[in-house]
Amino acid sequence: MAHNKKRKKIRGSVNVVTSCISTTLVLVLLGSVVFFVHIARNFSNNIKENFAISLLLDDEISKDQIKAFQDRIEKLPCTKEVNFISKEKALEIQSEALGTDPTEFMKENPMPASFEIHLKADYTNRDSLIDIIPALKKEQFVLEISYPENLMDSLNENIRRLSTVMLIVALLLAFVSFALINNTIRLSVHSRRFLIYTMALVGASWSFIRRPFIAQAFWIGFASAMMASALLLAGIYAIETYEPNMIELVTASVLGITISTIFVCGMLLTLLCAYFSVNHNLNLSYDKLNRF
Repeated sequence: MAHNKKRKKIRGSVNVVTSCISTTLVLVLLGSVVFFVHIARNFSNNIKENFAISLLLDDEISKDQIKAFQDRIEKLPCTKEVNFISKEKALEIQSEALGTDPTEFMKENPMPASFEIHLKADYTNRDSLIDIIPALKKEQFVLEISYPENLMDSLNENIRRLSTVMLIVALLLAFVSFALINNTIRLSVHSRRFLIYTMALVGASWSFIRRPFIAQAFWIGFASAMMASALLLAGIYAIETYEPNMIELVTASVLGITISTIFVCGMLLTLLCAYFSVNHNLNLSYDKLNRF
């Protein structure tokens, strides 16, 4: 008798460990998808914010007018950063690009002063620029405005396609994750279906029968989420060590959303699966229990 109890205890422990390992692996997969989706979004935003609108300025503009104009641009809701390029700096940049100094052939500096405006990622699209560009052209000292319109449109279109593909993949993996966690918990509960039946037979309420299974599912979800988070953070650290530029993309919000998703999905799914699995077994007759 004691030997049988010991065997059941060992079997129960093995089931719990197996459930934890299976759930952990699924949560690592789910967390990885969430992490890379947000990394891809940050990467695309960085690319968008590297695009610049160049405003060529009239030579008659004074320093005070430059300062006032720059202040107005910086206060615009679409502006991320404004850089002023003086005539001297523009000449230096052009000389480096051409490999010769244009003033050798001209009596004066032919390069105009300019502003480079970097927009926030949400404004780097054709619809937003329709409102932004005409307003800037109305400024008194603006001679010309240039920006990579075609390249911007092409990038936005590619990002939309990639986002659609990633969303579909994320939804499929989320469904697979739910199915795998559900099967893991159902198998764990199913292995004790006769215990559930016996407890129901002696008059125990459904809530009383569910309680230990719900508690166990809670701790399985919590432990699995902890292990999955640790594994994912270790993987992120390894990626950052191998590719230091990734540090700019791995923000606190990305880590927070990823870890939160792991914990919420891990604990919520295990609790729900345990709840419905126990209810399913409580609705089975003794004959049906023997068929499995």
